Amino acid sequence: MLDFEDALQRLLAGANPITECEAVPTQAAAGRILATGLRSPIDVPPLDNTSMDGYALRCADVGAKGSQLVLAQRIAAGSVGHTLAPGTAARIFTGAPLPAGADAVVMQELCSLDGANVTINHLPHAGEWIRRRGEDIAAGAEVLGAGTQLSAAHVGVAASVGAAQLTVFRRLKVALFSTGDELAMPGEPLKPGGIYNSNRYTLRALLEGMGCVVDDLGIVPDSREATRAALRAAAAGNDLILTSGGVSVGEEDHVKPAVEAEGSLDLWKIAIKPGKPLAFGRVGGKVSAGTQGAGAGALCVPGTPLRGQVTAAKLGAGDTAAGAAFIGLPGNPVSSFVTFLMLVRPFILKAQGAATVAPRAQQLRADFDFKGDPRREFLRARLNAEGGLDLFPNQSSGVLTSCTWADGLIDNPPGHAIRRGDTVRFLPFAELL
Repeated sequence: MLDFEDALQRLLAGANPITECEAVPTQAAAGRILATGLRSPIDVPPLDNTSMDGYALRCADVGAKGSQLVLAQRIAAGSVGHTLAPGTAARIFTGAPLPAGADAVVMQELCSLDGANVTINHLPHAGEWIRRRGEDIAAGAEVLGAGTQLSAAHVGVAASVGAAQLTVFRRLKVALFSTGDELAMPGEPLKPGGIYNSNRYTLRALLEGMGCVVDDLGIVPDSREATRAALRAAAAGNDLILTSGGVSVGEEDHVKPAVEAEGSLDLWKIAIKPGKPLAFGRVGGKVSAGTQGAGAGALCVPGTPLRGQVTAAKLGAGDTAAGAAFIGLPGNPVSSFVTFLMLVRPFILKAQGAATVAPRAQQLRADFDFKGDPRREFLRARLNAEGGLDLFPNQSSGVLTSCTWADGLIDNPPGHAIRRGDTVRFLPFAELL
């Protein structure tokens, strides 16, 4: 079986980063990957200003607590005062520019106003409650680097330097379908032997959470022809095809031979638990790095609504596939969920142009005993009130409730037994979702 790190590196080597990009309004850029770095044309803040409501003054004019100064001016945010004369103070409000000559601000709670005079009941020091020009960002500095996945804070920083638009990579287009005659959609009655298709909902939510445009092709019947037709339809106009189920070698597992007929495939047995089987390949014509999907500057479109089953009739006789990467996940719900987070997620991030694809881990205390397994395990666990980790009691690959109970995954090396009090490597879902 393949080592996890070997499998991950093979996947990443096959991820062709998108090069097409587009300019989007900064207010709509959260979640996107920045294509070009952003430099600030201005200092932030643009002028020395106060971080507190109070009185701007000269420290030299306050020899002792209780000194009185003449109130000479009032400066609100958005206005500019005049030079502060010796022996005077300026009433000033948070964010307002500091008047020339002032070297400190005393908060209003430490002052008292009596007519035209203000009593300073505090001995100030130079620079007190002053935010200096360029303290946050200096003009010309790069504030956001290419490959940054933009968060709310990132778009706020972009707005603070006056960027109305940001250049981002176009969204990755992902076709998604499930295989299995036993699958039913929520709202439909279950036939004998049937199960509801949770993977379709889990994987679609994961993809959309990563900013992908999802082409949801529904449930594909367990037949070679239907699977081949679905693959041809999915390869037309998408960068990646993601499936769950049918990647093993049983008589009813049609994905492997169908992908081999429509392109190329490697079927891997990865030494991890959960999620041993994973298929990786390409469907349709070969595409060089950076040329997948629509042309440069193509605008993203919202994901298509949920659809039903795909049959051969979905693809016309004259249709052709442009080519797409293919990843086939195992069908067990926890296996599908975990292999997406640990293997598909970094593949998508690299394809999207992200500079960083590895999640940040925490070193935390295990408050349980665990015997370990010959394979590398990703254990569902959550933080407890004492700052340690509790383990979900049933680590079966079919128990999806373990993923809603947990706060993340413990990355446990092969053959490693965990003893209560040991330090373990924890991957929070906040880093993975």
